Amino acid sequence: MINVLLVEDHELYRMGLTMLLDKAEDINLAAQAADGLEGIKKAREVSPDVILMDIGLPNIDGIEATLRIKEFNPDVKVLIFTSRDSDNDVFEAFRAGADGYIMKGATPEQTISAIKSVYEGIGWIDPSIAKMVFSNLQRPSSKVVSEPEIKRTENSYGLTDRELDVLELMVEGLTNPEIASKLVISRATAKAHVHSILQKLCVTTRTQATVTAMKEGLV
Repeated sequence: MINVLLVEDHELYRMGLTMLLDKAEDINLAAQAADGLEGIKKAREVSPDVILMDIGLPNIDGIEATLRIKEFNPDVKVLIFTSRDSDNDVFEAFRAGADGYIMKGATPEQTISAIKSVYEGIGWIDPSIAKMVFSNLQRPSSKVVSEPEIKRTENSYGLTDRELDVLELMVEGLTNPEIASKLVISRATAKAHVHSILQKLCVTTRTQATVTAMKEGLV
């Protein structure tokens, strides 16, 4: 059972999410909060597995609340759930320790999948957010070079060509089994590549690896 803390100041959104989470299998709505400070307090009290966190909260925003919660409970997973889609908000949220970012326009199925994904340590980035951030991070170049050459010149992390292939599929949201199938390698090999990528990028989650990859132009 996944214990979830819901931090959302908009009453109608909170009511709708409460109904959704109450109906979901393997999910328990452990507590609710209507502002950032209350969210921090509830996080201490109930020790949730996943926090569904809005950004635009009263008192302190969701990014600051995430940062403070991660300081005393670094293992809790935080899924940002918001209508704000600026790339700056995305990067600030992940820098604060968020494990996923989903828009309020997501379907109920996507929301539940995102909660379960971050709980399992896979991470989640809303497809529309990933495309927007990736588009904004493209670096103009006066020299036309091939894709492999671009990867070699921009890769300062010591990633191999195969690891870059794996990283690209991670950015697309593929799981280890899906990566293994796509690249025709074993699941153990795919898992080993992902582990190596996380180490070389100095990150601990797939979501952080995805953000780094997009920021650094690795994919």
